[in-house]
Amino acid sequence: MMQHNETVRRQRLFTASCMALVVTAMSFAVRGDIMPALTKQFHLTHEQMGLIAGPAFYGFTLAMLFGGPLCDVLGMGTLLVIALVGHAAGILITIFATGFKSLYVGTLLIGIANGMVEAFANPLIATMYPENKIKMLSHFHAWFPGGIVIGGLAAFALGEMDIGWQWKMAAMFVPLILYGIMFAGQRFPRTERVSRGISTGEMFGATLRPFFIFMACCMLLTAATELSTNQWISSLLGRTAMVHGILVLCWINGLMAIGRQFAGSVVRHLSPFGLLTTSAALAFVGLLALSYSRNGWEAFGAAAVFAAGVCFFWPTMLGITSER
Repeated sequence: MMQHNETVRRQRLFTASCMALVVTAMSFAVRGDIMPALTKQFHLTHEQMGLIAGPAFYGFTLAMLFGGPLCDVLGMGTLLVIALVGHAAGILITIFATGFKSLYVGTLLIGIANGMVEAFANPLIATMYPENKIKMLSHFHAWFPGGIVIGGLAAFALGEMDIGWQWKMAAMFVPLILYGIMFAGQRFPRTERVSRGISTGEMFGATLRPFFIFMACCMLLTAATELSTNQWISSLLGRTAMVHGILVLCWINGLMAIGRQFAGSVVRHLSPFGLLTTSAALAFVGLLALSYSRNGWEAFGAAAVFAAGVCFFWPTMLGITSER
């Protein structure tokens, strides 16, 4: 009976983590879709829109950088609350924005909240599934492209109904409320580091190893390849390939979501490093082909190659780093 209850609790925490990641992903899709509307309504230049989009990335990065090490100090539950409040506040500030500053602050808060989701969810899942880290992290991260598909299709549908961009932002409250309810009252496990008796000093010492530094540099490149492309592809392809960029974004991330469900089988046939090398080559070819796309067929074909490339980047690198 106790084992059954523990299995149910573990599944609930995993599902809630996936729902939190859906909010993170939707924020990227919706922001990419509403950028032209924000530019027009608030009379912003493209440079200003770039500055507004920036905090989504460095807020995300800084929150992961500082939130990860503080996970044991503050606790996973505290990071969860920061993520929940940050998401809610960021969405509301964006909806009721009056100009550049409020849009900037709203994006920054959402970026920090997104980073906090990664900061508590990755160690949570690695701790709950020590025997299947790469597989379960891949299943978890399948909800990032899955969330982009959800957010992208919602934004497209609301746009076709000629509903204001504010409602597109408000759509994120649905998964936000759900993950808040699912996490409510749940007990979080101790991280692997604590359960294994590894000191904080040993943990930080591991970050100075050449392999860790090398992987950290690689992760900067893989994150830029996936996230930056997702953020700008919606507005760029509409002008170059004459297609709805948000639909290409949904196509890419739909393929990624499906691919990540089969990560376990792929890793069994290819070593993790062989998988990363193959992924890098496909991502390069796909991006190059996208830059030359001039119609819908070319755009969707190139996007499929790019999706195959970035599909396993992030979860595989997290799994390798965690296992070592």
